[in-house]
Amino acid sequence: MAINIVIPTLLRNLTGNADLVELEAATVEEALHKLDETYPGFRARVCEPSGDLRQFINIYINGEDIRFLDNLASPIPGGAEVSIVPAIAGG
Repeated sequence: MAINIVIPTLLRNLTGNADLVELEAATVEEALHKLDETYPGFRARVCEPSGDLRQFINIYINGEDIRFLDNLASPIPGGAEVSIVPAIAGG
């Protein structure tokens, strides 16, 4: 079943300015892989070279932070909304 991925403004230049991308994926890892296949360079902007999620990027499945689930292995239920949210820092 399809899921919706909410693309933050900072990454929309990679998705042709699309703010929402629909695709089929069973886990966050698979969703990022498919995003990178369609939009080359996407994964490098949200993940470290080691494959881990970048420190200042948060991903939520239906409002739940994946860091409190199974991180990139978190399953995504059909019809879910996945939000990629860059953290804002300042001082």
